[in-house]
Amino acid sequence: MKALALCLLAWAAHGAPRAEPVIYRLDPEHSFVWFEVLHFGTSTLRGRFGGLQGYVELDRSAQSGFVSLQLKPAGVDTGLPAFDARLRESDLLASEAWPVATFTASRFHFEGADVNAVHGQLTLRGISQPLELRALRFGCHVHPQLQREACGGDFEGALNRADFGASFGMPFVANQVRLRVQVEGIRQP
Repeated sequence: MKALALCLLAWAAHGAPRAEPVIYRLDPEHSFVWFEVLHFGTSTLRGRFGGLQGYVELDRSAQSGFVSLQLKPAGVDTGLPAFDARLRESDLLASEAWPVATFTASRFHFEGADVNAVHGQLTLRGISQPLELRALRFGCHVHPQLQREACGGDFEGALNRADFGASFGMPFVANQVRLRVQVEGIRQP
């Protein structure tokens, strides 16, 4: 009996099945990047990039993950078409020369089973810089139509646009850009 108990303990310590990483494909209808930048010290310019593409891989038991997302700078939307066209020009987003921006991260911080922060690299205008996104909220639920797990949250961070070569209008338009990232991913089979 003792031998059996020792074998079970050894199996539990070394041979028990471990949780596997789970992949969530981003739902472009529920995944956006919002931005804010101070304009002439009086008001805040706001806009968004929609239809994020990519995936998140989470292993909650190992408290690790990986994220890869892409967005198209040409899809910038401030609600003012003339301003959107100006933002796409070569001295700001340079969306014709650099049609895709990416964010990849493999450093995740967890609080319990939930993601607390993600540290990675943002590549914009062909320039990569570190970016930390802190979770404002994170959660999972069963998607009512797909009957699969969906996870997502709201994250925030900040970057200096001059670090990416987009310094037009400074100092009248602030260097620091505040980011809010809204993502939802559907668990893949």
